[in-house]
Amino acid sequence: MQPDNVEQADLSQVEMTKSHNSYNYGVVVPIFDDEQNEWMVRLGLNLARSKHGRVILVGVVLIPEGESLSIGTQQAQARRATLDRLRAYFEGQPVQIKPRIRVVHTMWPSLAKVVAQERADLLIVPWREGADTSYLPLGIEELVNTLKCNVVIASHDGPSLPDRILLPTRGGKEAPLALEVALALAKAAGAAITLLHVVGGQQISASQQVYEELARMSQGDPWIKQEVRVEGDAAAEILRRAEQHDLVIIGASETSPASKQPALGPIALQLWQKGMRSLLVVKTYQPPPLGHLASWHWIDPLPTTATSVMVDKWFAENTFNSEEFENVARLVALKEQQNLTISLGLPALNEEATVGNVIRVMQETLVKEFPLLDEIVLIDSGSSDRTVEIAGDLGVTVYRHDEILPECGAFRGKGEALWKSLHVLKGDLIAWIDTDIVNIHPRFVYGLLGPLLRRDTIQYVKGFYRRPLRVGETLQAGGGGRVTELVARPLFNLFYPELSGVVQPLSGEYAGRRKALEQVPFYVGYGVETGLLLSLVERYGISSIAQVDLRQRIHHNQPLGALSRMAFAIIQVFIEHLESRQKVQLLSEINRTMKIIRPDPGSYYLEEHVISDRRRPPIVTVAEYRAQHGINAWSGGESRPDEQKTRESNAV
Repeated sequence: MQPDNVEQADLSQVEMTKSHNSYNYGVVVPIFDDEQNEWMVRLGLNLARSKHGRVILVGVVLIPEGESLSIGTQQAQARRATLDRLRAYFEGQPVQIKPRIRVVHTMWPSLAKVVAQERADLLIVPWREGADTSYLPLGIEELVNTLKCNVVIASHDGPSLPDRILLPTRGGKEAPLALEVALALAKAAGAAITLLHVVGGQQISASQQVYEELARMSQGDPWIKQEVRVEGDAAAEILRRAEQHDLVIIGASETSPASKQPALGPIALQLWQKGMRSLLVVKTYQPPPLGHLASWHWIDPLPTTATSVMVDKWFAENTFNSEEFENVARLVALKEQQNLTISLGLPALNEEATVGNVIRVMQETLVKEFPLLDEIVLIDSGSSDRTVEIAGDLGVTVYRHDEILPECGAFRGKGEALWKSLHVLKGDLIAWIDTDIVNIHPRFVYGLLGPLLRRDTIQYVKGFYRRPLRVGETLQAGGGGRVTELVARPLFNLFYPELSGVVQPLSGEYAGRRKALEQVPFYVGYGVETGLLLSLVERYGISSIAQVDLRQRIHHNQPLGALSRMAFAIIQVFIEHLESRQKVQLLSEINRTMKIIRPDPGSYYLEEHVISDRRRPPIVTVAEYRAQHGINAWSGGESRPDEQKTRESNAV
């Protein structure tokens, strides 16, 4: 199982798939909103450029304590759009974008995790109103010790290319970093630095010595045009001289956890309160004394959280909108950069009214106009109408599922068609959509593939949508998905709460990575969607699953009797997984028959149906599949005897 904290950058960035060792310096810039972003990113680039470095952008959504993280869903989508704009704006620059948006109550643990993961050297954070009370709640000392890197706190905006930089210093331990930042910016912009040394009435001799050393080291530097020594009120002197400069860089005052001073120091706070808005405050990371931070439980990269908080966080971070992936050309570029192939499988049974339009729409946009799909294949389950003929006339490869892997036998059901389609589809990524969609649109496919192409930690993507219920000639909004709301979602909430945020677990539109799909069993009938979700979350974890809003889906609704049988099969899938997990037996053969109530003129009678969803083993256990796809050996998944059982199954 791949750890949740392992991510790859969006591969549309310039050579951002290089190893960390390709860059000598890393600058992390969290993106919280649409305000400061250009200034912050450009600042990071200027600081990174002098050291052959890169800028790592991470989207963050802050949710007030006490509120559900799930309310950040739309903000997370907006933040992704902001990152997309920044990507386009800084095209060609060494900017890496972390693909997952962090939706959090407290940002420092997430940023600490990114800093550690990227081995970053510097973090740039914006200074906002209330910075010393809520924004930096534990003080700057604890902040930098937690993040294990140097920190620059930047005011709301500043000049992209400053002409004159004021560098006030008293010679404290922040002086070297402040000078380093000033020199990097001056070199990038061709700016002149004024070194201002303010000597207070209680000047400490050690700081004076640091300043003298700094002055000697910088002597003759072409970017330091002036050196001024004054006595008096530091804040007042800085404010007075700032009028002739367009950027001020100072070091944070030294404080301690028990200190009542402002976290960034009194001078920085005074400058802010008096209206200075082009200001950088730097703080050097120094490892804390042994045991100093042992009591700060929030320093752990992933503190223990309740399941509900985890689900809220997942919902906000892993719920996408198909509109995010409307730039299909960009998806094609991502596909090519990752050297991936993509297959679209179309399971079908008597869909002559809609199958032709489904195929034409996908061919026109996702094959001819944008080569996103490498193949479209129809998997027929024994249609008696013109479904197969229509698909063949449109140039689509057609298979009957009972003719695929004939040595394994055949069962009826959509899940059987999906399982067998893995054998004939060639793609690294595989998308399946139903062929009864009336309002078909390319988003039903590119929306599913987008998250897989953006984030390689995602293994499986479910579609969701609004499902109007057709009553006669009218559509009733929100009337669809009856089995989902009355059966599936209540059972997920009861027994698999980690999946309680999946909007439509029974939707027929989904996509995944072959390497994940081939490792899990498939139920052959109504239970296929439920079984896939349960098996994938058990094997790969909730962070490997994403969902995407496909807007609206209009299709042929099933009668109530069929929905009752569907619900019965789905309940069995849940119970079988619970039996496996709890090592208990809850079902017997009698539990797999359902008595259907049939009306008769003047009375009713019972009609018994056997409804039992067979389960195919992971297809990687089948020798013919391994030979077809070049897999030399198999390990994991279900026991190997299931392969022999599969061969001995008789068609039903």
